[in-house]
Amino acid sequence: MTYTGPVVSTEWLAANLKTEGVRVADATVHLPDTGRDARAEYLAGHIPGAVFFDLARVADANNPLPRKFPPRETFAREVGALGIDNNTHVIAYDTPGLYSAARVWWLFRQYGYDRVSILDGGLKAWQAEGRELEQGDVTPKPATFLPGKERDLYAGWRDVLNVSGNGGAQILDARTPGRFAGTETDRYPGARPGHIPGSRNLYWAELLNKETRKLLPVEEIRKRVEDAGISAEQPLVLSCGSGLTACILALGLHLSGRDDWRVYDGSWDEWGRNHELPVQTGVPD
Repeated sequence: MTYTGPVVSTEWLAANLKTEGVRVADATVHLPDTGRDARAEYLAGHIPGAVFFDLARVADANNPLPRKFPPRETFAREVGALGIDNNTHVIAYDTPGLYSAARVWWLFRQYGYDRVSILDGGLKAWQAEGRELEQGDVTPKPATFLPGKERDLYAGWRDVLNVSGNGGAQILDARTPGRFAGTETDRYPGARPGHIPGSRNLYWAELLNKETRKLLPVEEIRKRVEDAGISAEQPLVLSCGSGLTACILALGLHLSGRDDWRVYDGSWDEWGRNHELPVQTGVPD
């Protein structure tokens, strides 16, 4: 079937749920301070046919931080185990509407695969419309997935340190204004307050409708990026708490016609704990 783009509606998914080659994936992540269990919630109710895309498994097992970018072999194995091959149209969603699912889109894009879409509004929108849910696990027949050539959509802390100190790119932080400024307690124990020096702030939820949790129109997304002080003349490095919501900014930029960005995979969970890296507090002028 023809790829429909990086975002699909609940109406589209309902009409194509049983179409051959479509694989729905619940990619919900709940941070420890929420007290919620994403896997248990998936088993209690998910979109029919959806597999559980466990971002803690599709990750680098040798990195002490959770959910970090996986080696090629790990990505191929874990994705194939979900019944995804190189002809699959992956539809990723999460429980809140959009929080962690955009990372699935980013992971595939980094490995050169584009047939991935985000369900606009996620499970929240699906349930609000009274659509069917399914309980239990879904274990599809394993498939073979071959990652493509990696794109330059990944940034490590050394890349970010170079940008912070020497320029050449803009840094955009997706965390709340309070966490960015250092006035709000951080969600990651041991992380210092503040932000990467020289960065700007655009809270990821500002790209979503507050009620529906669906993405804003492209023109509004573009305006919010501009209002955050981001120029169209320089590329961006995108950061957040742990590499999840920075991918929402990436998706928003992509929808608005910009692909001159990289996601800082370690984000504040890494930077804020490393006392050898510089930190800035307050709000930029």
